[in-house]
Amino acid sequence: MENKKKITRRAMYWRMVTASLSRRRSRMVTALLAIAMGATVLSGLVTIYYDIPRQMGKEFRSYGANMLVMPADTEKKITEAQLEEIRESIPEEKLVGIAPYIYQNAKINEQPYIIAGTDMEGARSNGPYWLIHGSWPESSREVLLGHEIAKAIGLSVGDKFTVNTPKGDGSETATDFTVSGTVTTGGEEESLIFMSLQDLHSIIGERDLDVVECSVEADQAELQQLVEHIASRDASLLPQTVRRVTASQDTVLKKLQSLVWIVTVIVLCIMMICVSTTMMAVVTERRREIGLKKALGASNQSVVTDFLGEGIMLGAFGGLLGAGFGYLFALRVSLSVFSREVSFLLPLLPVTVLVSVVITVAACLVPVSKTVDIDPALVLRGE
Repeated sequence: MENKKKITRRAMYWRMVTASLSRRRSRMVTALLAIAMGATVLSGLVTIYYDIPRQMGKEFRSYGANMLVMPADTEKKITEAQLEEIRESIPEEKLVGIAPYIYQNAKINEQPYIIAGTDMEGARSNGPYWLIHGSWPESSREVLLGHEIAKAIGLSVGDKFTVNTPKGDGSETATDFTVSGTVTTGGEEESLIFMSLQDLHSIIGERDLDVVECSVEADQAELQQLVEHIASRDASLLPQTVRRVTASQDTVLKKLQSLVWIVTVIVLCIMMICVSTTMMAVVTERRREIGLKKALGASNQSVVTDFLGEGIMLGAFGGLLGAGFGYLFALRVSLSVFSREVSFLLPLLPVTVLVSVVITVAACLVPVSKTVDIDPALVLRGE
C-alpha cells in the first residue's frame, strides 16, 4: 500500500511538472532549443574529438612511411624471414603499406644513377601523394622513372632505354627497360629508378634487403611501442620512426583536440546562461503562483523541487535531441573535411543526456534560489 502511494505521488509530481512546462510553451521551447543546441555541439564535437585521430591518421598516411627498419649492423642486410617478422609485428588493421627496398648503382648513357628495387604494391600504398605521369609498372621490364632523371636524359612514358649494372668481375650487364611512368614528389624519389624486386634480382641475382619502409596508422606513442617491440624481437634490426611525419601528426592532433574542447566549453557556458535567463523570467512570472503555494503550506523545498524537476525534464529531452543532431553534425563535418563517415558512439548518448541535465540544473540553481525569498503575504497583496 505504501509503495503504491509512493508511485502515485511520483506520478502526480511529474504530471504537475509536465503541466507547468506545457503552460509556458514559448519560454520552455526557448530553453529546450538552447539545451538541444548545446548538447548538439557537445555530442558532435566529442564524436569528432574521438574520431580525429583515426581520420587524421589516415590523412597523414598519404604523406609517406612513418617507420623505417634498417639493419643494426651496416655490414649486414635484412633477410626475407626478417621482413616477415616485421610484417607480423604490425597489427593487420594498423598496417597501411610495407615496402622493402634494395638500392643498386647503375648507369644510363654512362651517367650514374641509383635503382630502387621494391614491391610496387607496397610502394604505392606508402606513397599515395606521389604524382604519377603514366602508370605504375605492371609487367616485367617496366620501371617508374624519377622526374629529374627523365628530364636529364630526355625520356618520357613509353620510351625504351638501357640500364647498365656492374657485375662482380668488373664487367657490366646491359638490360633494356620501358618507362611505364614518371614520378614527381619534390623529394629524393625524383632521382631514383623504381623497378620491381623480381626485375632487379634478375639483373644482379638474389640479394637481401637494405631497408624496409612501413606506413602504420598510429600516433607517436603507439608507433614508439611498435618500434620497441620490433627491436626487442630481433636485436639485429634497427627500427625508427620518421619524426617529421609522426611529430607533425601529433602536433596537429593536439591543436585540433584542444580547439574542440575550447569550443565545447564556450558553447556549454552560453547554453547555461541562456537557460538561467529563461528560468529567471519564469520565476518572476510565477511569483504569485509560488506565493499561493507557500500560503497553502508548501515548503521551500517543495517549491524548489518543482522547478528542479522542470529543469531535469528539459535537460533530458534537450540532451536526447542533441545526441541525435550531434551525430548528424559530426557526420556532416567528417564528410566535408575528411570525405569519410564517423561511427555513432552509443556510450555518448547517456553521457550527453547526463551532462545536459547537470548543466540545466546548475543553470536553474540561481533563479530557483530566488523562490525561497518570496514572501507569500507580500506577493498576494500585489507588492
